[in-house]
Amino acid sequence: MTDVPGLRVGHETLRAPSPAPGAGSGAAGGAGGGAEAGPLTGSTVVLAPPEGAVAGVDVRGAAPGTRETDLLDPRRLVRRINAVLLTGGSAYGLAAADGVMRGLESDGWGYPLTRGPGPAASERIVPIVPAAVVFDLGRGGDFGARPDAATGLAAYRAATGPAGTGPVVSGVVGAGTGAVVGALKGGVGSASAVLSSGATVAALVVLNAAGSAVHQPTGELYGARFGLGSGAEAEFAALRPPDPAELAAALDAGLLRSALEGPLRATTLSVLGTDARLSKAECCLLAGMGADGLARAVRPVHTMVDGDTTFALSTGARPAPELADLHELLAAGADCVTRAIVHAVLAAESVRTPAGTWPAYTAALPSTHP
Repeated sequence: MTDVPGLRVGHETLRAPSPAPGAGSGAAGGAGGGAEAGPLTGSTVVLAPPEGAVAGVDVRGAAPGTRETDLLDPRRLVRRINAVLLTGGSAYGLAAADGVMRGLESDGWGYPLTRGPGPAASERIVPIVPAAVVFDLGRGGDFGARPDAATGLAAYRAATGPAGTGPVVSGVVGAGTGAVVGALKGGVGSASAVLSSGATVAALVVLNAAGSAVHQPTGELYGARFGLGSGAEAEFAALRPPDPAELAAALDAGLLRSALEGPLRATTLSVLGTDARLSKAECCLLAGMGADGLARAVRPVHTMVDGDTTFALSTGARPAPELADLHELLAAGADCVTRAIVHAVLAAESVRTPAGTWPAYTAALPSTHP
């Protein structure tokens, strides 16, 4: 995501201490013996440039938890936003947006309000922070451990700090800390592409899906075929088909299935960013294509227990694309979401808490990624 000039990313991770080495059962084992109850959640902020970014949204899941998404409709007044918040905590986690707004206000970023007498009128702003949540309540063993305004402010400060423009930290971090995908551990992933026009498009994903990212008959990731490059230079060239015995064991343990038959509540969140100049309507179209990219990498998707939500941001630093360039941008945006999901799966690490055990894909099928 930070490959798009002007966009910054910050995480705040809330996580109980990991169990001591050798405590309890292994990564694919029981329900968290030796683990300490606590939080397993967090927040992630995608920060726009000081002048803001044009934005759109697409909500596909049946159980979304969102804030300020109606404002992104092309028929609404505000054209630019200041940040997007992705957060755990289900509906409780929307409180983290208050902290992001507080940080933006203190830095003087927001929608300007010109009405009112005196010089103070120029200081009256309302930061615009659309937000969406994933369901991770209780996954650390403490149902009451959720992101709040302090969490959102910390994620915002991380985005404004030196690391905010560096490579996006992926895996069990920020809003992806408590994420799962089917029966495996989910997390944060990111991917980008440079287009023939010179514009950049990128995606950041919080993978927390009821569906599975793994094709059960083969054990391979649905989205891996969409990696950039080919041969030894391919993006996911290191991936291998799993050992048949490993695959059989993972299938017997139910690790590659979706979680629709269980009590899981889910939601995958995505943010697409580009430096091409887009309108709000075109940002909404880009967000919709991003949702299609999710559908390539997770099956089933947009279910009754997912609140899948995709945002799209345009910094407008480059010219508006012609039709052919817009087509390329939309197609690449969908691919970036698919690729970001693969990166999220590969970056995840196994997690065990009193609430359960979620092995990483690379731990359940280690032969796939030697």
